[in-house]
Amino acid sequence: MYLGESVLIILFMIVKAAIIFFVGRVIINLVVSQVKKMLKKKSVDPILEGFALSIIKFVLMFILIIAIIKTFGVETTSFVAILGAATLAIGFALQGNLSNFASGVMIITFKPFNIGDYVETGGQVGIIEDIGIFMSTLKSLDNKKILVPNSFITGGAITNYTAYSERRVDLKVGVSYDADLNHVKKALQEVIDANEMILADKPTFVRMGEMADSSVNFTVRVWTYTDNYWDVYFDLMENFKMKLDEEKISIPYPHVTVEMKK
Repeated sequence: MYLGESVLIILFMIVKAAIIFFVGRVIINLVVSQVKKMLKKKSVDPILEGFALSIIKFVLMFILIIAIIKTFGVETTSFVAILGAATLAIGFALQGNLSNFASGVMIITFKPFNIGDYVETGGQVGIIEDIGIFMSTLKSLDNKKILVPNSFITGGAITNYTAYSERRVDLKVGVSYDADLNHVKKALQEVIDANEMILADKPTFVRMGEMADSSVNFTVRVWTYTDNYWDVYFDLMENFKMKLDEEKISIPYPHVTVEMKK
């Protein structure tokens, strides 16, 4: 084969590879654009949409590169096998990250919580600030940033305190054994009725719930809007104390009675 013929063959391969590359890029962009439109119509989460598009683009680019390599007469079977083995090895090395990634996709897809929700998950409590592919970010009530791997979240229970617009406030109030039960119930109910943040259309519960070692404990249950939960909780605790003092109802300290026998 003459040198000129070899050069022409190489030039033909280069031109062919260039055509495949540019046509392939156009097709890839077209496919990605169509998939993006379809995902937007289905209102897919933006994080999941971006990740899905990245995966599709990566797979199509890989196929395009294999096609270009093949135009130069290179056997791609062994190349694909080597790449597959390398991918498997990397997969084992990044097993934890892959688990976090799969969990991130589940969180984004099923949405057990949203940005701004106050949750308890992965052994942590805080407000959801960000839901990432590998880990999610919480902000604690004392303003600490907490990063929780997504596999910790999906691997355990998730308590979403702000999932519903209304929430029940549960309190326990202890009084002396000498106190009149009806008097105590009336005093506690008056405090509840005076609080405007408590939902009037929901039932309130004020009953003696326990005869403890040093006190008779009343169980109090009221409903309020979730945003007012802590205001109602602390207001009731404070006002219960002041009301019981006003009504001369004793709140006993823990004590032990000792009987001496000769």
